[in-house]
Amino acid sequence: MVPVRDAVATRHPPFVTWTVIALCVLVYLLEAGLPAKAFERFLFQHGLVPARFFGPLALRDPPSSWDYRVFFTHMFLHGGFLHLLMNMWTLLVFGPAIEDRLGIRRYIVFYLACGLFAGLAHALVNAHSTVPAVGASGAIAGVIGAYARMFPRARLVMMVPVFFVPFFVEVPALVFAAFWFLSQVVPGLLALGGPADVGGVAWWAHIGGFVAGWALAPFLRRPYRRYRRFYADEGVYGFLPDGRRSRGKAGIGPWG
Repeated sequence: MVPVRDAVATRHPPFVTWTVIALCVLVYLLEAGLPAKAFERFLFQHGLVPARFFGPLALRDPPSSWDYRVFFTHMFLHGGFLHLLMNMWTLLVFGPAIEDRLGIRRYIVFYLACGLFAGLAHALVNAHSTVPAVGASGAIAGVIGAYARMFPRARLVMMVPVFFVPFFVEVPALVFAAFWFLSQVVPGLLALGGPADVGGVAWWAHIGGFVAGWALAPFLRRPYRRYRRFYADEGVYGFLPDGRRSRGKAGIGPWG
């Protein structure tokens, strides 16, 4: 299932979400212009290699304080165009609602914290891996976790490809998040004990980011008294501002 759009109304343009997307695209364009060897070296320098911090490499060559920057830089790197496209599309669907409810400064802290927790989860579970982990998916998993907690009954339009034919269905955010989280936990558990130096999906980064987003959302959201009230003509037609289907109520309260 691929999320297409949500029904949560926002009051402010998502400047931070747009900035993150722009940074990731710019970094990817920089990566794409590198020769193969330089690209590989770039990923090892700025990607998250767990063995540098929790494995045998850390014992032979202890990391400096500067080396820990990769827990943040890795979330702005991507290994390929499809990797970048899927991450940025997902962030564009879920990010604006969370940014609107948290505010710019809290959203920046939230996004970076989710990426940090995602990186730590991946590195601790794969402590002996020498494969650099890159991508914004851990931080975006935190955005999905926060969205599911703050707007559990919000409606999402999902695209389900069946034999290359797209079908569109509407599901509650909590149902999508539960399905998505389960799809990370099962292969994550199956991957435990497997070979350390095999690339692929960083399941535990997704799990760690989602849990962090779910846990942090209630503490970082702005108080309702600081919300600008919604007006009746705001939001998606037929939905309340928190993404639920409208049943004749005007969207003028401090929803979501």
